[in-house]
Amino acid sequence: MMTANEIKSTALELGADICGIAPVGRFSSAPKGFHPNDIYSDCRSVLVFAKKLPTESLFASSCIPYTYINRVITEEVDQLTLTLSRKLEHLAVKNVPVPSDDPSEYWEADRSYARGILSLRHAGQLAGLGVLGKSTLLINDRLGNMIQLGALLLNLKLEGDPIAAYETCKEDCQLCIRSCPQSALDGTTVNQQACRALSNYRNERGFVLKKCWECRTVCPNHSGIMRIKE
Repeated sequence: MMTANEIKSTALELGADICGIAPVGRFSSAPKGFHPNDIYSDCRSVLVFAKKLPTESLFASSCIPYTYINRVITEEVDQLTLTLSRKLEHLAVKNVPVPSDDPSEYWEADRSYARGILSLRHAGQLAGLGVLGKSTLLINDRLGNMIQLGALLLNLKLEGDPIAAYETCKEDCQLCIRSCPQSALDGTTVNQQACRALSNYRNERGFVLKKCWECRTVCPNHSGIMRIKE
């Protein structure tokens, strides 16, 4: 049977920048229907991993570079998820892959509210990959909020990584909340309907563009807590 370290090493070798493991017992507060065992009844641990987005795209005057990297990095993480799933299956580790973004089933049309089958941000926090900021983005100490997450549900009971305890958002910091042009943030949640107007903007040619990423940019820790301090 593979160990937690062997599985994480495999993820890193295949291209993950960071990874961690959360025992399924840590998901006790997951909403009904969105617990790992609701997706895969044999799940005993959740492997969460991420790849880093290029930071300077935040400062481009055009929205095209940021739109482009979001699309491509999501595809890269999905490809990593599939490759890792196949590799672990070959090594006799049963697993179920979780998409990095779409598709999803849950949708409330009246408020444009979607929910993936598993909250990857919360899974990442439970796997020790970071702390949820007031922007609702997961902030890693080395890579900041510039990460795209993926996950596999494993049928192995594995030792979990320590949950991150470092400080991200200062108590009095309101930068992301005040800078949001849609007033979509309250420090705990995001109003998806307000956010989508710019984060999923469809232009006249039919392209879906990311027209706003202010919550990433203004965060003092967007490039990593340790790097900012240095």
